[in-house]
This record gives sequence, structure tokens and C-alpha cells, in this order.
Amino acid sequence: MPASITETGGDANHRRSASEHPASPVDGGVVACLDTSWLSHKVIPHAAAIAHALHASLTLLHVLEVAPKTDVPLDPFEWDVRRRSAHDYIRRLASERGDETFHIDTIVVEGQPAEQICLWARNQKVGLIAVGTHGDSGAADWALGETARKLVETCSGALLLVPSSVSDADVVHYRRLLVPLDGSSRAESVLALATRLAREQDAELLLTHIIPVPELTEIGPLEVEDIKLKDAVIRRNERVARQYLERIRARIAEQGLAVNVILRDGDVRGSLSRLAVEEAADLVIMSAHGRGDRADVSCGSIASFLVTHTATPLLIVLRGSGAGSSASTEKSDGRPPGRAVL
Repeated sequence: MPASITETGGDANHRRSASEHPASPVDGGVVACLDTSWLSHKVIPHAAAIAHALHASLTLLHVLEVAPKTDVPLDPFEWDVRRRSAHDYIRRLASERGDETFHIDTIVVEGQPAEQICLWARNQKVGLIAVGTHGDSGAADWALGETARKLVETCSGALLLVPSSVSDADVVHYRRLLVPLDGSSRAESVLALATRLAREQDAELLLTHIIPVPELTEIGPLEVEDIKLKDAVIRRNERVARQYLERIRARIAEQGLAVNVILRDGDVRGSLSRLAVEEAADLVIMSAHGRGDRADVSCGSIASFLVTHTATPLLIVLRGSGAGSSASTEKSDGRPPGRAVL
């Protein structure tokens, strides 16, 4: 079927009446950032799935990269050829994915990729940026490509990172959504978005808490009293964490959604990374910050680890987004112990 495509530099929000679709937990449209690599094409079906679920517009964005300034001026004719080629490229991708039932915008901007993506998304009030973990530079075992890394460090709002290792697919359906929680209101702030996606995709929510092993200062072998204390803390943490997850599970289940809880102990970072694979999660949804909530870094230690190590698509809510910014005013319904910092 013919695609419905609009090349635009204007508002990224699709023109829909407020009565036609309810407001999305992530305000604004979805933009999928693409370079010319085949790896970046994997981003489109994931961005489309979220745009569909949130009843948001989808824009395919390509940055025509400007080389650093040199003594040799750009050839105007050559640059015009590159510009036309870029527009043809992004239109073709949109035509392959869209149809008359799903509107796709396209935009080509010029400059440095991460800088222009953030600037355009901010100016257009985009709610979610989708990008591949690697692009023209090729795939690596786990490290982020330059553009993805800079977006994590500098952008605000929701960011969807699609690993280069995910399978090619024309259409993506999320069936299992993994949501790490550490008891903080900031970590819980993603629940509105997660439940919306679960409802629209008919997916199961997996609420997860990892209990860190308590540490005692050791200058020699632990004494009997120390071992008893450590065991008591572990039992107490498990009890409180289970009650905490169950309260949230029951509240979400009242909405008619499939939801389960997963409670593990051990290293928080490694456990979450393994859990996403073991539970066959299609998407991990989490806040960039949790209990630690450090203002001097873009992501907490747990989120930073998953950003660079997970093989599962990761939807991370960065500081300054609509979902995350309201977290500080919300109270959690119970708090698990320990220092599992997201």
C-alpha cells in the first residue's frame, strides 16, 4: 500500500484529535534516528511499535554529517548531491514501512549527529528518541557507538536504545516487559509508561527487584554474631522487598494487566543483565536514576551498566522527561532495603 509520508521540519506531533487517542505518558512524538548503515534500520520497527502503542507520530530523522572545518571549502555541487541523496534515502525507508493507516514523517538535518538530534528533538518537543547502539562505525561486543553515547550523556526525555545484535524484523511486538525497581519514586516513575505499553501491546509486565548482598566491614573472618547479623539482614530485605513488589503488582493487576514479580539477590548490575536474557524480555524499561539520583551524571551506575551491556532493547527515561520529572513529588508505596542504585 502507498505510504503516508510527510517531509517536514515542523512539529513532530502527529495531527490527531485529543478525543481520538488518550494522552501518552511520554508527551510528544517518536523520532527514529538513522544513518546509512544496515544496523540502524533495526531501529525502525521498534520505534514504530512504541509509536503505535502510544498513539504518537513517528519521524525518521537522518543527519547529513558536516565534516570538521578544513582549509578546503565544500564543493556546493557535491554537497547538493549528498543532500538530495539523503532525502531520497530517508523517504525510501519511510515508504517501505508506512501505509495509509500509519503516518510517517521524514526529516534531514545537517551538522554533527548527536548535537543535531538533541536540538531537533528539543525544538519539536519529541517525547522519545530511538537510536541504534551502533551505526556506521559498526558493531562491537557491548560498547556504545559515538552517537548513542553522546545522546545518553546530553539528551533529556525517553531514549530507546536498540542493540545491533537484535534480530531483523519488519514488525515488532513486545510480549514481556522487564521493569527494574529499587523502591525509589524515580524508578517507579516509569510504571505509567510501562503499563501503557503493556496494555497496548498485550504484554506481560515483569516487576523486578535485585537485593544486593549486605556488606559488613571485615578485617578478618566473620564472627558468629556477624554471620547471624548478615543472615538476619538478608531475610529482612527479602521480606520487605517481596511485600513492596506485591503491593505494586496488585495495583497494576487491578487494571486487568498480566503482571508478575521477580525477586533475586546478588550483584544488581549483572543480575539484571542476565535476567533480561533468562526471562526472554523483549524490552527493558527503567529510569536512568533510582535511589542514588546523582545530579552530576546522566545515568546511575546500574543504568550505565545496562546501557553498554544489555543485548535487549532498553527504554531508559533520562532526567528532565515528563515521566521522570514528576517522580520527586510522588511517594512510593513501600521501600525495599539495601542500596540497589539504578
